[in-house]
Amino acid sequence: MNTLRLLVVLALALAPALRAQIKLPAIIGDHMVLQQKQANPIWGWDAPGTKVTVSFAGQTYTATAGRDGKWTVKLAAVPANATPQKIAIAGTNRVEIQDVLVGEVWMCSGQSNMGFKLNSDWNGDLEAAASNLPNLRLISVPQVGTQELKADFKGAWKASTPEAARAFTAVGFLFGRYIHEIVGVPVGLIDNAWGGSAAEAWIRRTTMDQAERFKSLMDSTVKREAELQSEKGQAATAAALTKWKSDVEAAKLANKVLPRAPTDWLTGNARPGNIFAGVVHPTLGYGIKGVIWYQGESNAGRAYEHADLFPFLIQQWRKEWGQGDFPFYWVQLADFNPEKTEPGESTWAELRETQTKTLRVPNTGQAVIIDLGEGRDIHPRNKHDVAARLVRWALVKDYGMKLPYRSPEYQSVAFAGNKATVTLDCFGSTLYAFDVAEARGFAVCGKDRVWRWATGKVIAPNKVEVSSDQVVAPIAVRYAWADNPVCNLFSKDGLPVTPFRTDDFDMTTKPKPVAAK
Repeated sequence: MNTLRLLVVLALALAPALRAQIKLPAIIGDHMVLQQKQANPIWGWDAPGTKVTVSFAGQTYTATAGRDGKWTVKLAAVPANATPQKIAIAGTNRVEIQDVLVGEVWMCSGQSNMGFKLNSDWNGDLEAAASNLPNLRLISVPQVGTQELKADFKGAWKASTPEAARAFTAVGFLFGRYIHEIVGVPVGLIDNAWGGSAAEAWIRRTTMDQAERFKSLMDSTVKREAELQSEKGQAATAAALTKWKSDVEAAKLANKVLPRAPTDWLTGNARPGNIFAGVVHPTLGYGIKGVIWYQGESNAGRAYEHADLFPFLIQQWRKEWGQGDFPFYWVQLADFNPEKTEPGESTWAELRETQTKTLRVPNTGQAVIIDLGEGRDIHPRNKHDVAARLVRWALVKDYGMKLPYRSPEYQSVAFAGNKATVTLDCFGSTLYAFDVAEARGFAVCGKDRVWRWATGKVIAPNKVEVSSDQVVAPIAVRYAWADNPVCNLFSKDGLPVTPFRTDDFDMTTKPKPVAAK
């Protein structure tokens, strides 16, 4: 009996060791691309206390799995290499990662316009047909909204093929293909976009909680969480789900379009910290060259807040990654919604302004696409030109090419009589009014702050004269200041002038003071 008992005890003690084996996160696997010319972390899990050895390209490093089983090594920097290599990992067992390339890795983030698939682009069929590129690698991160920091996700690297490219982000794919073919190195693209997402969901929750400037946002967040997690809130959620299921069955019987499922804010894409924890965190630390970003629509109604939130997001991501001030390039909001007959205020214009002001953050860039949108569709289908304008920043700033890359931006204004002379920084180019000689899209106002359409005339390579018969003494000028402006001013290189205003009037999205009780 004692012998039998001893054998049982030994079996129980050895069971964890027998079950233990090396586990790698999805971001580290076959067909992966390592970022060239910088140290690259490689991590995984094994039995606590296990010594793990990682070998790659003549390098060998050893780490010990911690109490939670995690181990990490950092590979030394190596140059780009299109010859497939392997990473050997030995611990409780031995694992080999096959077909590893070294090149440029870019993360493709944002909401639905970044998530917009290549097969939906106007020329998606042709672009997909030209996507059989074995050294262009793709991986997508599923949409998981949670407050719990996730360590992994379900996904895998794959080489670009027509089938794989069709289902990948159009902007991300086209951006990466340009770099792959022009720079001539392997490229890895990580797609983690989530349609309709709010900027605050992409930032670590504890960081948002501790940032005094976002106190109002986080106070409202805590209040909403309490309401939804209460008995009443849970009952309302359950009722909405039950009704939706009933509506789906009715729609099926009537052969109608199925209604959308009710959104769960608690596990959705707007709750602060949700996307960071569920989508970003599993890839945190993976070696990247930089980030391309296409988001902002969901924050347009809070543009005033976004002026702080967007730069904060960039700064926090750089801090989280620990890879310095890596490039962060974004797409400015396109034109959208009905065209207005009279000039006035616009939340989308205010959001665009906050994006432009974020250029003050080092190593950032903005692709202006005020001419590429569709008034009745928030998802413009011309993603090729979007990617082309975005990649110009990377090709110039990161790969040493000499190309036009930056849209003209407002520099100064001078008033004389009923005319305003606006000076723009054209970054080496000159101004060009597209289609007609008149520079359209301008408005001016006098001391009454009533905006009137104005006539624009290019009078010098970087100057526009603006005036309106209805404004005797203008004090401010705006250009392309609308959700969907009619505007036609470009650089000679085909880059649209960045929407701007010369005034500092209060933004309509600035929160109103709370009246004292």
